[in-house]
Amino acid sequence: MWSMPGSRAARRTAVAATAAAALALAGCGSGGDEGGAAGGDRALTVWIMEGTNPDAEPFFSELSTAFQERTGATLDVQFVQWASAHDRFVTSIAGGTTPDVAEVGTTWVGEFGDAGALVDLTSRVQEAGLSDGLVDGLVEAGTLDGALYGMPWYAGVRSLVYRTDVFAELGLTPPTTWDELVAVGQRIKEARPDLLPLPIAGDNEFIVYPFLWGAGGQIATQNGGTWTSGVDSPESRAGIQFYADLALTHGFSTPAAATWRETDLRDSFTKGQSAMIFSGSWTPKAILEAAPDLEGKIGAFPIPGPDGGLAPSVLGGSLLSVFEGTDDEDLAWQLVEMMGTGEFASKWAGESSYFPGTKALLDEAAQSPDPLVAPFARQMVESGRSVPVTPLFGQIQGKKTIAAMMRSILTGEATVEQATSTAAAEMNQIFADGA
Repeated sequence: MWSMPGSRAARRTAVAATAAAALALAGCGSGGDEGGAAGGDRALTVWIMEGTNPDAEPFFSELSTAFQERTGATLDVQFVQWASAHDRFVTSIAGGTTPDVAEVGTTWVGEFGDAGALVDLTSRVQEAGLSDGLVDGLVEAGTLDGALYGMPWYAGVRSLVYRTDVFAELGLTPPTTWDELVAVGQRIKEARPDLLPLPIAGDNEFIVYPFLWGAGGQIATQNGGTWTSGVDSPESRAGIQFYADLALTHGFSTPAAATWRETDLRDSFTKGQSAMIFSGSWTPKAILEAAPDLEGKIGAFPIPGPDGGLAPSVLGGSLLSVFEGTDDEDLAWQLVEMMGTGEFASKWAGESSYFPGTKALLDEAAQSPDPLVAPFARQMVESGRSVPVTPLFGQIQGKKTIAAMMRSILTGEATVEQATSTAAAEMNQIFADGA
């Protein structure tokens, strides 16, 4: 990990100085290619995560053409694999070889912003008149200590996908409370023993949180600059207990699912083994591609709150960040604004099966007649929420603290009280070590 001097301003200065030195030596960064050095042409280096849009090259070809027509500048778009992206960012920040603009995952922005590697975009967003038009949950994810280090680009949210043919056969309607969710699962369990009503994946932390939040709990809270775990509060424990009991008490799952990941839920559904699954908004397209026979037989509904309304659900996606090492911050912001709003934001969302980061485009999605789009969009509009925005939360995710907690509960190795106490202690140690 790179060195972190005492203040954020000092960290930012240090990163910028390192980047400037590297630029001088290696000619990297904005305008740093051979053409830029010889002819003065402006260029931006852009890092984009590979795979979000399966056919991204035509999109960026069109974007590059439009950007050059508008600004006269060219784009060097480089695709980076998600699995290696975090380490590549860390290395580039330490070595002063960062891109000008990059897609940055929502849980990384706080870490890189705290290290002084990202430009504060707050005033840029305000001057562009965008402050009130961005999706709140994504703004929250991109904000650290009042500074916005990432422009919302796209996100997905988790809700439930279900077999509409099974619901029709049994006379069921999508549940709108936790009690109704249990009642629906029990009806499926009784009438269709060949199906898992609702498998619970132990290695899937993002579905724990809607129930923890829904019961009034918090993942972690900040007080006076100090973070403290909230997973062991009475409210959090009540939500976690309800979620675990879908498997343990009601028998809607299978013991094998204690080690399942989110992809295993999808596989169970495509194989016709499950009636409902917790699913990301990007998943239905993949389900239908893997199981074309399910066309017209699946729908979606939001994760309900305990007594109605919607449970908060984690926004997962990416923001667009400008790095401190850029030679042309104005040009970099023009690209960020172009990608994050209007035509190109809408086009990217449509091609990637995610939702855009602006409220106007998201509201359009929420009005969609598509039964596999509107419920997810409604969940995102009404109850999308960010995980705690602290550089230390990435370490908690890296240790899989919450996943280990759920696996121990689902396998019977620990009670909810025991498992949450263990998880809270591990989280608090991480917070203390990073203070």
